[in-house]
Amino acid sequence: MANWDKIQSEGQVEDRRGSGVSTGVVSIGSIVLIGAFMFMSGTSGSDIQSFVINQLGNKSAATTIRTPFEDTNNYKGFTQKIIGSNNDVWKKELAKRGEKYIEPKLVLFRGNTESSCGGADSRIGPHYCPTDQTVYLDETFFEDLKSKFGAKGGDVAEAYVMAHEIGHHVQKVKGTFAKVDTSINANSVKVELQADCYAGLWLGNVTAEGVVSEQEIGQALDSASAVGDDRIQKSQGGRVNPETWTHGSSDARKKAFMVGFSTKDSTKCE
Repeated sequence: MANWDKIQSEGQVEDRRGSGVSTGVVSIGSIVLIGAFMFMSGTSGSDIQSFVINQLGNKSAATTIRTPFEDTNNYKGFTQKIIGSNNDVWKKELAKRGEKYIEPKLVLFRGNTESSCGGADSRIGPHYCPTDQTVYLDETFFEDLKSKFGAKGGDVAEAYVMAHEIGHHVQKVKGTFAKVDTSINANSVKVELQADCYAGLWLGNVTAEGVVSEQEIGQALDSASAVGDDRIQKSQGGRVNPETWTHGSSDARKKAFMVGFSTKDSTKCE
């Protein structure tokens, strides 16, 4: 496990776990489509809700009530350090470019919760809502990442996913979404790969600080590969069709991550 205790900063995290309704699961393809839409959309909450409903269809399982969450592993504390460290890195990085960084918020939840993007649902997976500049995370997603997506998991893998979402926040701050038509798949892929590069930049910094070892970076690369569009399509038994990709191939995601990790320079992620 990485030495997260070396991080002294804490970001803003709201813990809404403890009650809620499990809304079942859908295919990873739906998670990717919905996630891409919410990551980069500037549309209204009602439009997002309609999109979610159309994508999910009748795939949800019977709802069940979750038991109250007992934070025995201090997961909130872990996420606070990850967000805080990302804030530190991005304040300095954007200051170099004459840009001001705005700190985001992270909401931990189970099942579903309210958001300014029409509500947050665990079936969507970890996602960023640009309207309220908040990352929404149901940490049980990481169980699915291993059991359904074939990832090895680990604390650094989870930190990578959060850093990827913060990468989308950086794009929001920099005005990227306003400049790019992300309804076009090729543009969506570029934006997602840039967020992977940004995540690599952060992990490159904390590795240099001795928080994470270079051996542990393999966890992040493994997770990036697990949710590559080509790997997802293969796992579903369909043909690999790059024209339908929204996040990029496994290889492209790993390469983008390593650009940020090795250079620690956001201009190399453009």
